[in-house]
Amino acid sequence: MVFAALDPLGVPLGTAQASFGTDGIRGRVGTLLTPAFILQVGYWCGQVLPDQGPVLIGMDSRSSGAMVASALTAGLTAAGREVWTLGLCPTPAVPGLIRKLGAAGGLMVSASHNPPEDNGIKVFGADGAKLSPAKQGLIEAGLRGEAIGDKGRPTITSCGPAYQRNELLSHYRDALLASVLHQRLDGVPIVLDLCWGSATACGAEVFAALGADLTVLHGEPDGRRINVGCGSTQLEPLRRAVIERGAIMGFAFDGDADRMLALDGHGRVVDGDHVLYLWGSDLQDRQALPQQRLVATVMSNLGFERAWQQRGGVLERTPVGDQHVYAAMVESNAALGGEQSGHILSAAHGLCGDGVLTALQLATLCHGRGLSLGEWLDQSFQAFPQKLVNVRVPDLERRMGWQHCEPLQEAVLAAEAAMGEDGRVLVRASGTEPLLRVMIEAADSAVVEFWTAQLADLAEQHLNRGCV
Repeated sequence: MVFAALDPLGVPLGTAQASFGTDGIRGRVGTLLTPAFILQVGYWCGQVLPDQGPVLIGMDSRSSGAMVASALTAGLTAAGREVWTLGLCPTPAVPGLIRKLGAAGGLMVSASHNPPEDNGIKVFGADGAKLSPAKQGLIEAGLRGEAIGDKGRPTITSCGPAYQRNELLSHYRDALLASVLHQRLDGVPIVLDLCWGSATACGAEVFAALGADLTVLHGEPDGRRINVGCGSTQLEPLRRAVIERGAIMGFAFDGDADRMLALDGHGRVVDGDHVLYLWGSDLQDRQALPQQRLVATVMSNLGFERAWQQRGGVLERTPVGDQHVYAAMVESNAALGGEQSGHILSAAHGLCGDGVLTALQLATLCHGRGLSLGEWLDQSFQAFPQKLVNVRVPDLERRMGWQHCEPLQEAVLAAEAAMGEDGRVLVRASGTEPLLRVMIEAADSAVVEFWTAQLADLAEQHLNRGCV
């Protein structure tokens, strides 16, 4: 059944607009994310989330955040839901508070690492996990004007209340400090790049509480500069500060602080693969890693996988996206998992990507061993040369259906045959940006350069000009 109109919410949306990507709904403000669209998202979230308990809303520092949060609040309260707005906070604060407070669910207003003109909506259920694909499908159906279950035609009868509850974030800060079990960082020189984003809410505060000798970059919330030339997507400012300051480690966060990349005192990158190896090794040494299993994605480096296997470990790979890592960890009872990009999930700390928590863990584990981060990094693994090229493909159908492009598919098979067991090819369409990602990994860097150039050129040539 399809409704002709969504009175009083507005006209139903087209199928192209009403969809979840790999990390919620994300797009350009004013184009995809209009107040009318966001209000409807809020209403249908209110219909799909469990009936009992408030719905929490957090946000990063983007200038559009207040508009998006207000429109979501309008939709949720129109559905009769009680809303508690948290204000500026890291994404992991939302699922953590959902579990602690027994809330019905929560929404995070953020476009993560995307530029300031974008924004997005991440939806969490009553268990603190990102909403299941089935429930996402119900919200999408409602947005298209289709009946979902027994909900029927949208009506507004009794509106719910909304409250500002910024004080609840103290529970999240307390949980971060408790996660390191009274370990300290007294006098340790550390640089933090807070990216003008969510990490500014508490990142410097928790490191200072542990006694670290801090240098803070981009430490105030600024919605016009979030992710611009800083943070985990641009490490050069952090690298300069670490070297100039003589720090032994530095940490950079993305816009909503659910992921983190680190640098050692020499400016070398410590990515999610290294974090998994180092943290996983510590858990393994303490016999706290069930089945010696780590969960990572298809993007993780082959050098990491082989080194972990040499330690007697098992590396389980999933599709890209922390929700896939989460599902695999739950199914296999894994203690640690994550993505090369810096999303790290720990079963002991709520199974939610948390950049600040990961930075605290890495810093205190390293300091507790009496090692600099560089010394500990030297004990990890030698990464295979790996290159990722992003090819802009605005046409959604061509981007998502790249496998049907015969010249590109033939080139992928040729690359795989040429590299054999000494390399990997990964081509995938981004679920959050109009990009086709082409990744080549091999023992020989010249092979990597050759095949990334070949495949990227073919993708640009055929997907943007018509595949034949």
